[in-house]
Amino acid sequence: MAEMVINNVDLSRVSAFVEQGKRDRSALRKVIRLEGEWVLDSSKGFQFRSEMAYEKGKQVLEIDSPTWLGGQGNRLGPMAYCIAGLTSCFIATFASVAASKGIRLKRLRVSSNCTINFAKTLDVANEPITESINFDVDAEAENADRAVLEDVLRLARERCPAVYSMEHTIRVNTSLR
Repeated sequence: MAEMVINNVDLSRVSAFVEQGKRDRSALRKVIRLEGEWVLDSSKGFQFRSEMAYEKGKQVLEIDSPTWLGGQGNRLGPMAYCIAGLTSCFIATFASVAASKGIRLKRLRVSSNCTINFAKTLDVANEPITESINFDVDAEAENADRAVLEDVLRLARERCPAVYSMEHTIRVNTSLR
């Protein structure tokens, strides 16, 4: 199969994965793993460390809480990683949906924000923790007008794994070993 890349999305690889998934639905299920360690030594300058593997390598993540949550503010905090993951997943879904429809983007930018209320976390009040997450997408295409891009935006919201995770109940299991 010839390589077909639109919007920096390799549609030939996506198509091969879809075909594999049609033959074997279990191939569509992927487990993302993280193992990390809370750093008890404050002289290290961060609170959490994880080495995560990806297809072609590994990456070390060091995370620190902001000072007002007891960290030193030396690294990105957990919620920064959350919004980065949510935002990158959403905009990747947008680019992929557009590519799958043959829409060639000239520009794709996103601005996001997430309002977190720490009242419950800090045992001050029983109020919802996550108030909202907002994505403001700036897109322009060579071959699609605003109405078509609005449809891509709608489909990206429906299909994005991160958005789905935020909008639907997900079982959370915890255990102590």
